[in-house]
Amino acid sequence: MASHDASAGYESAAGTFQAAREKARVGAGTMAAWAQTLAPGTEVLELGCGAGVPVTQELARAGCVVWGIDASPTLLARFADRFPQFQCACHDLAASPFFGRTFGAVVAVGVLFLLPPDTQRDVIARVARVLEPGGLFLFTSPAAPVEWTDVLTGHRSQSLGAVEYAAALTAAGLTLVREFTDEGANHYFLCRR
Repeated sequence: MASHDASAGYESAAGTFQAAREKARVGAGTMAAWAQTLAPGTEVLELGCGAGVPVTQELARAGCVVWGIDASPTLLARFADRFPQFQCACHDLAASPFFGRTFGAVVAVGVLFLLPPDTQRDVIARVARVLEPGGLFLFTSPAAPVEWTDVLTGHRSQSLGAVEYAAALTAAGLTLVREFTDEGANHYFLCRR
């Protein structure tokens, strides 16, 4: 029986993924603009932080304090080398204690849709519990309910779609503030507790 891969194949593809992600830098401008809306010193939980480029990099430039979680030991080691000033942990998002603290913001770029639907809903509910009042949650997933096979890892991905995400956010006590896309057509959901 195959064991569960919490990294959804990204551990075995870590080198290829990191090189492609850093070369493309899709969403870097979007992340830089959003990071500028956060007060310097804001404690940000980054789910699926990978090696830290470009999301952590832009948050750091804005003066945020990042707490990174990723299920790939290889990517997380690169994150730790690049950003020794930040805390990080190698956790399965489905079971992570999220450092046992609260945050002013949570960001999850390119990761939520890697989880099964019920786990996505559970992670959203747990994010709501670790957000400080007024805290922001920014995540990406296609606006349409769709399933696909990740071309890099061969693993299944699934977006719940905007209607189901809105319902999950409301059930968790979060308010959907707005939706938007970046230059790579990645769809973002911005929420507030």
